Parts: sequence; C-alpha cells; structure tokens
Amino acid sequence: MSDFARSLRLWFTPQRMGDEGETPDYRFSLANERTFLAWIRTALALVGGGFAVDQFLPRLGGGVRAGLAVALLAVGALSALRAVNHWVRCERAMRRGDDLPVTRFPTLLSLAVGVVAVAMLIVVLLGRAG
Repeated sequence: MSDFARSLRLWFTPQRMGDEGETPDYRFSLANERTFLAWIRTALALVGGGFAVDQFLPRLGGGVRAGLAVALLAVGALSALRAVNHWVRCERAMRRGDDLPVTRFPTLLSLAVGVVAVAMLIVVLLGRAG
C-alpha cells in the first residue's frame, strides 16, 4: 500500500495509529494537535472571508467578486485537507522516530493569501478612485 493511501486510511481510522511504532511523549502529540487546530482555524477564516467577499461586496463586478471569493474558498478547503494530512504525517513520524515531514504548503498558503490580499487592495483602491 502506498504511503499516501496509508495516510489517507489513518484520516478516518486514527485508532490504527497505534500500529505505527511507539507512542511518543503525549506533549508532542498534543502539540501536533494544536498545530492541526491552528490550520483548521486558518481554513475557517479563509472560508469565512470567501463568503464575506461574495455576500458583502456587491459593488464589485461579478467576475472580480466571484474570483476573489472562489480563491479564498479554495485555499480554505485546501488548508483544511492539508491540516489532517499534516497531522497524520507528523504523528506517524513521531511514532516511528523519523524526522518530521517537510512541507512547502505554508509557503504556498502565504503566497496565495498574499496574492488575494494584493488583488483585494487593488480593487478597493480602484473603487475609491472611481
């Protein structure tokens, strides 16, 4: 079974995590869970921002408003999915005594949020000038 398939299975059956090596110090597992919850809060904020753009900025052109809303909603959905994947990968690594997995997702998330923020800034400034 591929590593991704094994990780995906653990998303829905976390009790199988006990089959992966030895139980780490509970403080590390709790820190991993806090990181997971931070990712979920980020995802919820992005989803909320997407709905807010769609519902509360009617003066924006339909395409611009929809584009910004979809971008925020998509990044929020990806963050939520990435949260559980990252939690499983870190938990498995800790149980096996491996190095924690390295990921580029925080960089990609930061870039995506930055691009959307700049786009929104431009739209706001153009709206004030017009």
